[in-house]
Amino acid sequence: MIQLKTMLTCIDNSGASLVECVMVVGQKKHASIGDRIVAVVQKQRNAQAAGMSGLSAATKVKRGDIRHAVVVRTKQKVQRRDGSVVRFDDNACVLINKAGDPVGTRVNGIVGQELRLKKWSKILSMAPMQA
Repeated sequence: MIQLKTMLTCIDNSGASLVECVMVVGQKKHASIGDRIVAVVQKQRNAQAAGMSGLSAATKVKRGDIRHAVVVRTKQKVQRRDGSVVRFDDNACVLINKAGDPVGTRVNGIVGQELRLKKWSKILSMAPMQA
């Protein structure tokens, strides 16, 4: 579960590498897959190391920026309606703007299928695989 001060990896090409949760949007104490959070960019991704062409992708977000994000993976086990349980290796998110559109143009990694129930179809379409 994601709560205040939780560190998450950012798996899109917005320019952020590591973000810290500062607030869970809504009346919840903690966030799970598909929930919206407010995050601060702690570490910026190096544009040359990620293989991005041009500087526009690297300058979308900088260290210290406050952005909204959607949680796409959690280390905490999540029970599904069919009885199966899914658990990922890390906590990960995708940065979005206030309208709900993703900041990046690609998602690098697996996302949870619970995003489909919470109407995050834009993130699901950019992801290479769902688990």
